[in-house]
Amino acid sequence: MAPDDVLAGLDPEQREVAEAVRGPVCVLAGAGTGKTRAITHRIAHAVRTGVVDAQGVLAVTFTTRAAGELRQRLRQLGAPGVQARTFHAAALRQLTYFWPRVIGGEPPRVIESKLPLLGDACRAVRRSPDRSELRDIASEIEWAKATQIGPEDYAEATRKAGRTPPVPAEDVVRLYEVYERLRRERHLVDFETILELTAAVMTEHREVAAQIRQQYRYFVVDEYQDVNPLQKLLLDTWLGGRDDLCVVGDPNQTIYSFTGATPRYLTGFPVEYPDAAVIRLVRDYRSTPQVVSLANRVLDRARTPHKLTLIAQRPDGPEPVFTEYDDETAEAEGVARAVRKLADGGVPTREIAVLFRVNAQSEAYEQAFSRAGVPYVLRGADRFFERPEVRQAVVLLRGAARSAEPGDALASTVHHILAGIGLTPEPPGGGKAREKWESLKALADLAEDLATEGADLAGFVTELERRASEQHAPPVEGVTLASLHAAKGLEWDAVFLVGLTEGMLPIIYAETPDQIEEERRLLYVGVTRARAHLVLSWALARSPGGRRSRRPSRFLDGLTGRAPSRGRTTPAGAGERRQVATPVSCRICGKTLAAAAEQKLGRCSACPVDYDESLLEALKVWRAGVAKETKVPQWAVFTDVTLQAIAERAPVSEQDLLAIAGIGRVKLDRYGEAVLGLCRTAADRTEDA
Repeated sequence: MAPDDVLAGLDPEQREVAEAVRGPVCVLAGAGTGKTRAITHRIAHAVRTGVVDAQGVLAVTFTTRAAGELRQRLRQLGAPGVQARTFHAAALRQLTYFWPRVIGGEPPRVIESKLPLLGDACRAVRRSPDRSELRDIASEIEWAKATQIGPEDYAEATRKAGRTPPVPAEDVVRLYEVYERLRRERHLVDFETILELTAAVMTEHREVAAQIRQQYRYFVVDEYQDVNPLQKLLLDTWLGGRDDLCVVGDPNQTIYSFTGATPRYLTGFPVEYPDAAVIRLVRDYRSTPQVVSLANRVLDRARTPHKLTLIAQRPDGPEPVFTEYDDETAEAEGVARAVRKLADGGVPTREIAVLFRVNAQSEAYEQAFSRAGVPYVLRGADRFFERPEVRQAVVLLRGAARSAEPGDALASTVHHILAGIGLTPEPPGGGKAREKWESLKALADLAEDLATEGADLAGFVTELERRASEQHAPPVEGVTLASLHAAKGLEWDAVFLVGLTEGMLPIIYAETPDQIEEERRLLYVGVTRARAHLVLSWALARSPGGRRSRRPSRFLDGLTGRAPSRGRTTPAGAGERRQVATPVSCRICGKTLAAAAEQKLGRCSACPVDYDESLLEALKVWRAGVAKETKVPQWAVFTDVTLQAIAERAPVSEQDLLAIAGIGRVKLDRYGEAVLGLCRTAADRTEDA
């Protein structure tokens, strides 16, 4: 392959990226615009034209699978020596190599999860949180470490960030301190510490920094909008003042700010590097013009100067569909029927996804799909190669490969081995048996695909081991059920976006303008996962027969064409009728309220108000008990702002409670009696005094 052949087939903007072989370069790449193609061709072009040696390139990604895909594409483009790794994998490799030389002794052991060590920390301080609360505390520690906040600064940092800790801030501080002490005493490192120590070793030992910088001269960072301060620190340390850096990202797909990720490094790149080339990729090769049009309209009202208006490159397809249901059960059953219709029409179930805001929403769809006989895969469950049946299959296949005879038919051999552990000609009805069958069937299908390429059993096992190391699971036949966060980076022929109601999207605890905008970006990410078929739906009540008091998400305002009637579907673009929310006024001064927190309180933040502080404290104690008993975060019961509003208004009836923003029929049914009881007790106490 001649060097110029690497540029063949690129569109003008992709070619501009590929030819910008020296940094600094900033690529703003919209969804479906071929960013991976652009950056791999850029690296390959630089290597093949002698601008850089392949061994001097470090391409950084956020997932092991993405790193594996980069390496595979670069091999095909004639640049097999390029290092493509995640931040953590690259840092761990360097830390492990230099540790004996500059620190001495055995390198620390990496812990995959904070939960066991955090559990020990809880026992040390005589706390006994449930597993859900423990996960929330672990997430807080991860956020603090990613944003370079130590235990001593945690409480003030959360206050400034407007972040609500899952438990009192002082408890997080204490657990954070003990967790770090136990980690050091036991010679352990977590993922954040790996990055921190690597940067520290390079900073304190010049010879280490010199050797690493001599090795890596050319950097490419994908998904740059998801970089957090700790990752940026390490990247800057790697660079050591140099600017041969290419970053790629989409500010409109920033959906991980709760973990410490920030798009400001991407959007501020031209300020940090005034000589940077900024290239925009806007030609969308993934989705039909109808899907692309809706995606652009979702962002029309976004409060950001960094919008990328996509230009569709595919032929026309069906219009996106909006469907309203009476209740969540009807919604799940309606989606199951629509999925069955698509599958009967020739769309493979593995090319269909149902996406929701929170994982708890999956249960209704699991039940509906089981009843309808529709196979499904729950994304976010066990990793494919860590499933017991897959591990067992790989062991058996590896053993069979050692004694295989030349000429053995790959597909039939694999089918025979897998039949011994549960692969049958027809799938079982559902549940765990169906999940196991789907895993084995995926392995058998992969064997059939590789057999057509001439692979033997040994080659098949080698391919499985490569895929396991890169977390590259073979496609499993079944509809994907996933959260919007888990769906990022994926795509399907047909996507169902479900549960699009106020309080779910945007989620009820999204209160600041920035948090609301991130929720809007979640919808944008969901829309842009669809290649052709796109259905958006919501339910007016939680349960059959329940009060139909829910409202469609504000993000759908102006998109649905007209307010759809129950049980019928409405194509997008059928008109311009809009749903307009009633303005909320301050109950003290009468001023129109714009901020979400002020709307919940029903008053301006500066307006004075009297309230019963003992009632507020009683409400917080009650909330903590309910959260522990039901194994949910405290904010999922009521946010601090909602408790404040309850304490200020001291409601005495269900109608009074419903008048408080953030309390709907569901929360009234679940918590109303207890809250009103606390309010009555406080009122009685006041009268007695």
